[in-house]
Amino acid sequence: MKTKANPNENAGQPTEIRLRGLGVSPGVAVGAIHLRDASAVPIPEYLISASQVPREINRFDTAVSAAEKQLAKLREKAASVHGASAEELFFLLEAHSQMLRSGQLREGVERRVREERQNAEAALAAEIEQILTIFDAIDDPYLRSRGDEVRQVGQRILRHLTDRAYQGFDRLSRNSLVIAEEVTPADTALMDPKRVIGFASVLGGAEGHTAVMARSLGLPAVLGVPELLRHGRSGAMMIIDGDEGLVIIDPYKETLELYRRRRASQLRANRALQRLRDLPAVTKDGVRVSLQANVELPSDVEQCVAAGAEGVGLLRTEYLFMNRHDLPDEEEQIASIRHIMHGVADGQVTVRTLDVGGEKIASALGHHLAEAANPALGLRAVRLSLRVPELLESQLSAALRANEGNRLRILLPMIVNVDEIRLVRRKMEEVTLRLTSQGLIAGETLPSLGVMIEIPGAALAADALAREADFFAIGTNDLIMYTLAIDRSDERVAYLYDPLHPAVLRLIHFAVDAARRQDKPVSVCGEMAGDARYLPFFLGLGIRELSMRPTALPRIKQRLRRLEAAACEELVSQLLSQSDSHEIKRLLNEFNG
Repeated sequence: MKTKANPNENAGQPTEIRLRGLGVSPGVAVGAIHLRDASAVPIPEYLISASQVPREINRFDTAVSAAEKQLAKLREKAASVHGASAEELFFLLEAHSQMLRSGQLREGVERRVREERQNAEAALAAEIEQILTIFDAIDDPYLRSRGDEVRQVGQRILRHLTDRAYQGFDRLSRNSLVIAEEVTPADTALMDPKRVIGFASVLGGAEGHTAVMARSLGLPAVLGVPELLRHGRSGAMMIIDGDEGLVIIDPYKETLELYRRRRASQLRANRALQRLRDLPAVTKDGVRVSLQANVELPSDVEQCVAAGAEGVGLLRTEYLFMNRHDLPDEEEQIASIRHIMHGVADGQVTVRTLDVGGEKIASALGHHLAEAANPALGLRAVRLSLRVPELLESQLSAALRANEGNRLRILLPMIVNVDEIRLVRRKMEEVTLRLTSQGLIAGETLPSLGVMIEIPGAALAADALAREADFFAIGTNDLIMYTLAIDRSDERVAYLYDPLHPAVLRLIHFAVDAARRQDKPVSVCGEMAGDARYLPFFLGLGIRELSMRPTALPRIKQRLRRLEAAACEELVSQLLSQSDSHEIKRLLNEFNG
């Protein structure tokens, strides 16, 4: 939606343009536009002679090698990304690397060069289009959306074939605002917050990977702005309002002043939030809540401590398995876990066993995995760990040996039945006996063994799971996705991704109630845990442990200290009685004021 404002006192100035989109990352940013060239790479097409075939194939191979090196550099840059974005970014870059190494793509291009005498660029473009045709015919929306990644990989190779350099952001002026047709997670990894202070794009949804990364980096962002590139031009002044989902191009002086005051106020508020670091996370009526951090990489620990996290509520171990052709040995895993445990001093650390498979294939595990018709529902997470016993044994052994001060808990992803818990517990007991006999651990106390509640079936069977598990961790991201059958990265259906859908809230309530009846602790570690809007719901349910990206923690603590748990309990009774998510949202917004 576009609106124009033209008050008389601004006569002579360019007309202020206001464009509406989705505010996916809060905050205000004011600066000059950097227009990212979104035009497709031009594709030369010509026929070659038989003698030119080897040269064209060599050009293609050289371009693929250059693209692989570029992705390797991107992965190095991605290592500095914090928060929930890091895991998704690693998976995405690894998927792109696998596509570059795909035998199907290479063989198809070479066949077109040899048999049809096409130049490398034309052969690549034709092969990519053929692959995209196959993706477009797939009914499953998740698999169909993977065609976008194939297109991105093709564009990357084409840039090298045509000597058209990839546009980075390292030479931008300070306080730049990036606008583009699309900002990918890989683009976001290259953004230096000292130079890029916000971005907006034509494409994108509120729950996609780019939005998650923007929130992790603390960059105000508005996506899904249809007329953005029609009005935006490099060098023009622009305002990004991530709170309201608003982009203002050529703002009037009074508009500019208003937003500069808002930004200054937000910066002051952020400094005030940092002063909460050492204050207790206690409600007005004295209810204590443990606020912990999700950790993607060892480098996140410093940020966790700076934010005042009491521990690590979710340590994702996938980074140990990414971007390598071998599996990490036990000693490497021990060293990594101990580094994190030392970083959080006396805090609790919850280590989640490997959660790869399907769309998150680590190349070191590729020989264990076959292509799945629906990767999200295939061999992954605990299913893969149980299928590959040496993998599970290595992770359990490392966790047991790193468990200093008995501060470590083990968390199992994608659990769906009690047999899976029993099998893992049996394996942990076997590993404990072996390590004890070798004198590597004392063996008196085993770590708590918990399960992720992220599948509707697990939530509905929570009463049985609570009798076997030592604790629950509710993964809201996947629970919402599986409950509503929505891929949040697919912008065609992303609007249906609704954390406040009655079914989602009731599943969470059912799981929490089952755990409480067995006197088992429950935490929440998905995106909802780091969103202050949902805090009254979790507090009213009786949840006393939340784990989130470190940047969200100060604001959650601030909100928590202003709430009364008793009032939140009354709110939850109202919310759970509703069957309309719009009414649930209204009641929650009214409560939040």
